[in-house]
Amino acid sequence: MENMVTLTIDGVQVTVPSTYTVLDAAREAGINIPTLCYLKDVNAIGACRLCVVEIQGARGLQAACVSPVAEGQVVCTNNEKLRKSRKTNLELILSNHNRECTSCVRSGNCELQKLCLEYGVDEYRFDGNLSSEMYDDVSPSLVRDNSKCINCRRCVAACKNMQGIGAIGVSGRGFKAEVGCVYGESLADSPCVYCGQCILACPVGALKEKDSIQDVYAAFAEGKHVVVQPAPAVRATIGEEFGYPVGTSVTGKLATALRRLGFAKVFDTDFGADLTIMEEGTELLGRIQNGGALPMITSCSPGWINYCETFYPEFIPNLSSCKSPHEMEGAMIKTYYAEKAGIDPKDIYVVSVMPCTAKKFEAQRPELGSGGLKDVDAVLTVRELAKMIKNAGIDFRRLPDGDFDSLLGESTGAAVIFGATGGVMEAALRTVYEKVTGKVLEDVNFMAVRGTEGVKEAEIDLNGTKITVAVANGTKNAAKVLDAVKNGEKNYTFIEVMGCPGGCVCGGGTPIVNATDKSYIDLKAERAKALYNEDASKAVRKSHENSEVKKIYEEFLGEPNSHKAHELLHTHYAARPKYRNH
Repeated sequence: MENMVTLTIDGVQVTVPSTYTVLDAAREAGINIPTLCYLKDVNAIGACRLCVVEIQGARGLQAACVSPVAEGQVVCTNNEKLRKSRKTNLELILSNHNRECTSCVRSGNCELQKLCLEYGVDEYRFDGNLSSEMYDDVSPSLVRDNSKCINCRRCVAACKNMQGIGAIGVSGRGFKAEVGCVYGESLADSPCVYCGQCILACPVGALKEKDSIQDVYAAFAEGKHVVVQPAPAVRATIGEEFGYPVGTSVTGKLATALRRLGFAKVFDTDFGADLTIMEEGTELLGRIQNGGALPMITSCSPGWINYCETFYPEFIPNLSSCKSPHEMEGAMIKTYYAEKAGIDPKDIYVVSVMPCTAKKFEAQRPELGSGGLKDVDAVLTVRELAKMIKNAGIDFRRLPDGDFDSLLGESTGAAVIFGATGGVMEAALRTVYEKVTGKVLEDVNFMAVRGTEGVKEAEIDLNGTKITVAVANGTKNAAKVLDAVKNGEKNYTFIEVMGCPGGCVCGGGTPIVNATDKSYIDLKAERAKALYNEDASKAVRKSHENSEVKKIYEEFLGEPNSHKAHELLHTHYAARPKYRNH
């Protein structure tokens, strides 16, 4: 049983586990202490000095995020001395921060801006030196603007502690400390996998996605046949940009909003997800039956693919050769749809709306396309699409529910859960089970692979043939699984890996939630819940029962893993050096 202690915070008695910090205990008591560098379960270093409190008997002010609780402790979080200290620290931080707030991507949703308003910091008392003028926009996915960096180290902790990568770090000391890559190079030349978790961790606007909005507007202006496809996770996240609670599914309004933006066709990447299951499931069965490389590992997450190519190239033969769902759908749009609609593929411009920043890099891979054309021309994050909707004056909350266009818009419940960790595995098992056993699967819910744990394992009985599967989310957890396989500790048949913690619903392109709110909301679970609820409400919940998928095989592809399917829906990967220029 966990040891408990009782302490008093601002006159409120609270009993908490002895492992808590004063910050944890205060939040348990309903008292919010301001923070900037703190990020729950990721970064607790007491560097910003905004969470300082007075602890009876202690010398000086103490940082609540790193101060352990103790029995009988008496803590004060709010008095004149503390308010002055916090205000001064905010002023010092601001002196070293680019003040062009009106043009900042985080203006209105900036944690530093919010605290300055709360503490009445409305003038610049100190003149500091910007830590760096570096503006790094070389990578196709991320932009780093060090003039806005406040040295909170949250991005560093997210990259190293949470993702296990360490593409960025801190050089220099004190006021001259700078966050950046080794050798002072660009993110494009570092081991960065473009997952974008650093963007979600950053409290200000020092990190953001590479803007693709203007590219899409340009395609409209050029008279291109511009079509769009949103990923499964988009419907469970974009509502937050318009005031909906976390975990609200807004599928119908999303489809209507996209149509009102002027897209010629509004397709659904969920169709591509069902197509992926047909190809990936067939590939898995082929490997099991023909002695192929096992365990087979999913290839839907480009952040994970980048990580595998950079850190674990020995597992490249184990990767499924399937393209990711939006790339598959892009290939079908520029071949099957183009043929049906009588449109020259060169005139079609495919826009994917993704919860992911790594998808921007993925879309530019030369191996993802055919006939000199890319499968996908532009990738917008959820945040970018929200900007476009607002810019167009569309009142999202008042929109009627719409639907996606066919023939590339029908989807099953199996497809929508792709956005949650374990979802690809569950979708695949629903189809593989029936293909192997020849039996109808009555209960399609594979609960053993659900949940937000970093690593999950399960043994599945396919009518006497038992397979062992694993699910990992976040690259640090992927490393744990791969190391166990390398060391001979584990023997899996099939592994699902998502590059971001929680899967796509918490991808680097999703709405940014204030760090304090994150301490109270389980984003991974709440957003995933929206997808599982939509899955449960679907009449068809198995990918192989999608009538449009059946039609595309009958009319165009032949059968899963056919020669034509391999040409259009499969790809290959290659090892990437950790440091591109060294």
